[in-house]
Amino acid sequence: MGKSERSREDAAAPLGVATTDPGLRVLASLGMLGYAPTKFRRPCEDVSYGGVLLALPALISSGLLRHAQRFFTLPPGYYGLEHIFLLLGFLALCRIKSVEALRYTAPGEWGELLGLDRCPEAKTLRAKIKHLSTGGDGEGWAAQLCKDWMEAEPSATGTLYIDGHARVYHGAQTKLPRHYIARQRLCMRATTDYWVHGLDGLPFFKINQAVDPGLVRVLEEQVVPELETMIPAQPGSAELAADPLRMRFRLIFDREGYSPGLFKRMKAKRIACQTYHKNPGPDWGHAEFAPRRVRLAEGGEADMLLAERGTFLGSKKGEQLWVREIRKLTPKGHQVSIISTDWLADVEGIVAPQMGRWYQENFFKYGMEHFNLDRLIDYQLEPVDETTRVVNPAWRKLDGEIRKRVAALVRVKARLCELQLKGSLDEQKAERYMHDAEALRADIEGEDTALTRLKKQRKEAGKHITHGELPEEEKWLKLATRSKHFIDTIKIVAYRAETAMAHIVREKLNAHHRDEARALIRDICTTEANIVPDAEAKTLSIELHSLATPKSNAIITHLCDELNATETLFPGTDLRMIFKSVSA
Repeated sequence: MGKSERSREDAAAPLGVATTDPGLRVLASLGMLGYAPTKFRRPCEDVSYGGVLLALPALISSGLLRHAQRFFTLPPGYYGLEHIFLLLGFLALCRIKSVEALRYTAPGEWGELLGLDRCPEAKTLRAKIKHLSTGGDGEGWAAQLCKDWMEAEPSATGTLYIDGHARVYHGAQTKLPRHYIARQRLCMRATTDYWVHGLDGLPFFKINQAVDPGLVRVLEEQVVPELETMIPAQPGSAELAADPLRMRFRLIFDREGYSPGLFKRMKAKRIACQTYHKNPGPDWGHAEFAPRRVRLAEGGEADMLLAERGTFLGSKKGEQLWVREIRKLTPKGHQVSIISTDWLADVEGIVAPQMGRWYQENFFKYGMEHFNLDRLIDYQLEPVDETTRVVNPAWRKLDGEIRKRVAALVRVKARLCELQLKGSLDEQKAERYMHDAEALRADIEGEDTALTRLKKQRKEAGKHITHGELPEEEKWLKLATRSKHFIDTIKIVAYRAETAMAHIVREKLNAHHRDEARALIRDICTTEANIVPDAEAKTLSIELHSLATPKSNAIITHLCDELNATETLFPGTDLRMIFKSVSA
């Protein structure tokens, strides 16, 4: 059946657009149906977004439907768990960036992709998401998937990236705490998500912080306890005792996590830490640097000038320790300083993953642009725990006043220095010079007195108080996180599925055009396809329409061959999926 025929049939449906299965829908409305069975009734040509079905083997392999029945339930109705999960995965890959955007696409076409008459309308889908988020265990599902991914690739968990990503909130329902947003160079109301990635940039899990205590505390109190239970193949106590330098795993983060105390506490847990040196001191002599060939995270190699020393960190008693300091000399003469508590890795093994931190930054940029990573799913609010530590508004006000006074004092001292440098021995000007200098010294003395008073008041106020101690007008509500966490897990699965397909596509791409792989996958997902079921042969053929160039079509043929080897069954059916290109 062609698209025009389907369109006419959908428009004439008795219970609304594309409700061409009224019998089952009536049973569902009466509570007499568990959920509609997945059934491909007929061959369909030119199905919109049909190419996204090529991503189904990767979605299933990445865990989209894995453990769903264990962590989620839906009440009896027309749409089952598999239908909702598949639809959400397809929407993410097709760049339908919000539930509302589904209203502007043909529901019958999405139904053909799911083996139903139509997809749920936006209102129904939003209700299903709310039920899954509040009635299910989204955090448990995400944790189980993370554990599965780590166990599937234990070699990828020896070194992990940790970084925070601020999600700006533009709404007016609540006054969230302000964060400095580096990409916009502004202080804006936001929440912070802390993400854990592998060396290849694939995300494992995230932790949301409505009130951000900083990377050091989140890493130590939340991230590390999770990783200690999740990471497989960690060395046992006997192995650690036999080798005092051996670590269980290594964490890499940016300068926000620089803390000698943290490094020492993690070392006691046999966890290596690595970051950029926050206070590297004077440059090293160029004679110390030697050329090294470093194998980069993406597989290429680069020549770098590197040098290494042992460095003693920490000024506070109990936080002092020796670490490795490795510096890279750039062509412009700048020295990039890296510190690490991993004493077994070679120099190249320290530098390469640190230089590969851009993988995680690229994920944030790509996720915001293509997966709408920062978009809220709903606008529900939740109360903040009264025991949550927050910055004291009185302290913040005094701190701002102190900063202004310090800036004013610096300006006055600069004027005094300038006056002294320009001072003349001419007797006619001596009197005016003395008058101006005395006036400036009086201003300096006044500012010093005010600063001393303000600093005393700031100390007495205390930097932190609990949320319950805030004045009523200063309290706020936090954004609900359950639905956002659930949808973000779906997006992580979709991103991992897209990455798996991109790896296959890159096998046929020129080495200079490796970044085109994801663009080609995006093109595939939005391309029309023919869907041809064969009940007797128990097959479901997906015939992708021709792409823009013969080269792209040749790559599609290669991709289809790899996908066919998986012998994937469409969920809820016994139909084996067969992928092919119409141009082949």
